[in-house]
Amino acid sequence: MKSKITAIGETISHWHPLRLLVLGYASYLLVTWLLLCLPFSWAAAPVSPLDNLFIATSAVSTTGLATVNPPEAYSFLGELIVLLAVQVGGLGYMTLGSFVILSRKSDLPKVRASVGLVAFSLPSGFDLRLFIRHVVTFTVLIEVAGAALLYYAFRSAGIESPLWPSIFHSISAFCTAGFSVFPDSLEQFQGNVWVNMIISVLSLLGAIGFLVASDFWLTLTQYRTRLTLTTKIIVLMTFWSIMLGWLLLFLVEPTMQSLPLPERLMTSGFQSMSALTTVGFNTHSIGSLHMASVLIVIVLMVVGASPSGTGGGLKSTSVSAAFAVVWSVLRGRDRITFWGTEVPDFRLHAAFAATFFYLVIFLTGSTLLMLVQASSFGDILFEAASAIGTVGLSRGITSDLTPVAKLIVIALMFIGRVGPLTFGLAFFTHGPMEKGETPEDLAV
Repeated sequence: MKSKITAIGETISHWHPLRLLVLGYASYLLVTWLLLCLPFSWAAAPVSPLDNLFIATSAVSTTGLATVNPPEAYSFLGELIVLLAVQVGGLGYMTLGSFVILSRKSDLPKVRASVGLVAFSLPSGFDLRLFIRHVVTFTVLIEVAGAALLYYAFRSAGIESPLWPSIFHSISAFCTAGFSVFPDSLEQFQGNVWVNMIISVLSLLGAIGFLVASDFWLTLTQYRTRLTLTTKIIVLMTFWSIMLGWLLLFLVEPTMQSLPLPERLMTSGFQSMSALTTVGFNTHSIGSLHMASVLIVIVLMVVGASPSGTGGGLKSTSVSAAFAVVWSVLRGRDRITFWGTEVPDFRLHAAFAATFFYLVIFLTGSTLLMLVQASSFGDILFEAASAIGTVGLSRGITSDLTPVAKLIVIALMFIGRVGPLTFGLAFFTHGPMEKGETPEDLAV
């Protein structure tokens, strides 16, 4: 028996890092599902195995879609399991496992190091040990500060026993999960400036990615004269995408026009931020949005957050690279450059491959949902975009999904977490990485 286990372990150790990454998330999902299926996780009535699987996938993928209302369906222990799943899913199971190894002053195994580079879209030769320590330190500091600020914000808003809600929402926001212990997400805080601001900052810090935070820190502490090209693209793409979404929602959404001007500005800005960072919180009823606004939000969800961050979506760098190619073709140029820096061809190929995989899976999932779910075209398209983008916003159809539709959404959320391109390569790439093949070449 022991020899068989050893043989299986030896076989798995020779798998490609991308396949190991998918296997790791699947294993973690299984553990979370089994814990949620135990009676101590339920508030009162038993939760069906399929609904538990849905919530487990939503938590591990940091999506936030729910077929049951978590505050009503789960006990405190159940909510804690969901929150831990969100935390590990947001940081990545590789991060926490590697941090435990490093805390014992041990070196990372070669296989674990390879998967870690892939998980964070890091270049070959990157100092993974230092990066993981920075990630964990950065996460703890931000989430503790966020919880402290939310505690006072919730207490000022009249929330009884604000400690647990503040901790829960700080982690959920930073990990861009969108899970809430309030039944209406954050709609009751639509006009609360502090809650809107704190949640927005936490979500943005999680979504822009650890590489960006590390780059800013090194620039400040080592007195570097310039940020990296990746950081510039991520920051500018995130800023202008949110601004454009903010402006469009402010102008076109009729259900927000009755709000006082300051509240209307805050609400439209928050929903633009929520969609792009894929955090999935809402201070305004998503089901009441005009279809023009629905389309705007779908586009923002598809664009998504940034590489190595906690958010989902197609990723801002891939979208930027695709736009750069189109712009260069229109200008009749062969070379693709950003601020005088030429982008390597393999990066452009990876960006277009990621875009292709993403759209194919998104449209396939949407089509399958339309075959098994009796909802409107717009609602189903929105649900599919939210699932594969690991966003968590919904038009209100999640709780009414048929069993087959739930399985489709579960698949979309899982693929969205590991990345459509990563998921595809995990099945089409065999054996360990070949010489000359680096994680940077593959993960976008």
